Amino acid sequence: MNVHNELGHGFLEAVYGDAFMIEFQEQGIPFSRERKFEIEYKSQILTHSYNADFVVFDSIILELKAASAIVDEHIAQTLNYVKASNLRLGLLVNFGREKLQYKRLIY
Repeated sequence: MNVHNELGHGFLEAVYGDAFMIEFQEQGIPFSRERKFEIEYKSQILTHSYNADFVVFDSIILELKAASAIVDEHIAQTLNYVKASNLRLGLLVNFGREKLQYKRLIY
């Protein structure tokens, strides 16, 4: 909420990510940014991987968006990240509207 209250809506996702880093550091919240996760298929690691925007407390995928709305594709993407990371919880946060949108996703 602090990030949204300070910056509002309309910036790129990367700007919000930078602000989250500052918030996490100031509040002593453990996080990693752009953590790489490999995708496994039939016991083989695929060539392509993905980077989660943030992993917080080593247990929550935090996916940031700056879109006009949270759509099914954003939800599916975040759920796939949660699944591939072997974590159980994802938080999808959208800064693209005047009012902050967020969705808690459990796998």
